[in-house]
Amino acid sequence: MAQAVLQPAANCCIILSLAKCPLKLSWCRRSAFFTNNKSVSRGRLQLQACAAATTQTDQEIFRPLADFPSDIWKDIDNTLFTSAASRTLEFDKIYGGEMEEVKNKVKEMLIAPTNEPAEKVSLINLISRLGVSYHFEAEIEEYLNYIFESQPTFVDDNDYDLFNVALLFRVFRQYGYKMSCGVFNKFKDSDGKFKQALSCDAKGLLSLYEATHLRIHGEDILDEALAFTTVHLKHLVDKTGSHLAKQITKALEMPLHKGIPRLEAFDYISIYGGDESNNENLLRFAKLDFNRVQLVHQQEISHVTR
Repeated sequence: MAQAVLQPAANCCIILSLAKCPLKLSWCRRSAFFTNNKSVSRGRLQLQACAAATTQTDQEIFRPLADFPSDIWKDIDNTLFTSAASRTLEFDKIYGGEMEEVKNKVKEMLIAPTNEPAEKVSLINLISRLGVSYHFEAEIEEYLNYIFESQPTFVDDNDYDLFNVALLFRVFRQYGYKMSCGVFNKFKDSDGKFKQALSCDAKGLLSLYEATHLRIHGEDILDEALAFTTVHLKHLVDKTGSHLAKQITKALEMPLHKGIPRLEAFDYISIYGGDESNNENLLRFAKLDFNRVQLVHQQEISHVTR
């Protein structure tokens, strides 16, 4: 298996490949022949073993045997687990202090007071998509609960654009808060259809598209939004910059809500790294954390196969 490498800053690399198992097994297989009988019973072909009969009593009978190692688990026990554990310890020795430092800086950003909920929710979205939200579950839950309870109409009370409204809706829904889908009504025209002007807003459409995948039964406006955004995003792929085009293509193939979290984090680290406005501390922490989690997973896998 080839190693998939994402080149981070400085001297840290992110590797997705699992440790290879040095286990090698060899075996022989007897020849088998299908009979020329064309009859079929309930969809199954009748397989007959063919053997040459002989009357010679001194003819040697060949019986191929499997050639198994004396201890097929030896390399796994002594090499894989030990090497995986040692790599984790070595990583902690080299990067442990830096990880703790950048983690504290990200936490300071998260708990810093602000008068603009959208900015803080946007940060929570970044932390979540980069795969490090599990470090700050208490802080995230406390803030979202505070906003949802104390300012239940803050989306309607502010003149947010489509991108921000959809982002706010998705993040709150993602964390279990049932924000009303009525927040999207302002983006419809007098005929009850989504405004045609939105068809050129690639960033806003992508945000709304991702938000629609957290809809529940009976939310017709989100069903309409899914159809509307899908059509226009397909038309906009070749008309936007490569950075956004890649995000649109990926989302149309596999929406964020349906993706595998660790793979989504891997992809988004690359995307966020290409954003000129990225936060260096958050990006660095995401890369270090992803790399360490991979080492831990390798250690766990090597431990359970035996």
